[in-house]
Amino acid sequence: MTPKLICILGAESTGKTTLAQQLAVHFDCPWVPEYLRAFCDERGRTPYRDEQALILETQHVHELVAAAKARAAAPHAAGTSGLPFVFCDTAPLTTAIYSDYVFGDGSLYARARALHQRYALTLLCMPDLGWVADGFLRDSADAQLKIHDMMTRELTTLGLPFAQVKGGGNLRLDEAVKALTRSS
Repeated sequence: MTPKLICILGAESTGKTTLAQQLAVHFDCPWVPEYLRAFCDERGRTPYRDEQALILETQHVHELVAAAKARAAAPHAAGTSGLPFVFCDTAPLTTAIYSDYVFGDGSLYARARALHQRYALTLLCMPDLGWVADGFLRDSADAQLKIHDMMTRELTTLGLPFAQVKGGGNLRLDEAVKALTRSS
C-alpha cells in the first residue's frame, strides 16, 4: 500500500513540528522534519535568496525518501488505523511563500504548487498558540499573520483538500486526527 503524504503547514510558531511528531506517534507512522531548521542550525543563519531552491528541493527529496521507506515497511507496520501516512513537517510551498515574503521572489511558486499536488491532505495550523521567539529563525507575530494569510490564499487557490487545526495541547492533535479520519 502506498502511504499517504500528509502536509503539516503553518506559519512560524504554529506548532507544526509538535503536531507532526504527535501524529507520527499516534498513527505509528514516519514524519519528515523541516529541512530549513537543519539548514539554519548547520550554518548559523537563515538562507539567502539563491539558497531557497535548494531548501525547497531538499525538503522534497526527504519526503520521497521517507515515503519509499514507509512503502517498504507498510506490509509490516500499517499504523494503528491501518492507514499508512507520512507526516511532512512543512512543505516546499512554505519555502516558496517565504521566498516571496522575504525576498520578493515568486519564482518558486510553480514548482511548489506542482509538488503540493502529492499530498493527500494538508493540515493548516492556525496562528492561535501565540508567537514565540526562536532565535534568528522567527520574524515576528506580524509576520506570522501575514504568512498565514498567504498560505491560506495559496491553499484556497490550489483547490486541494486542507483542514484547519487549532487549539493548544491535545485539542490540535484531536482535530488533526478527526480531519485525517474524515479524509480517508
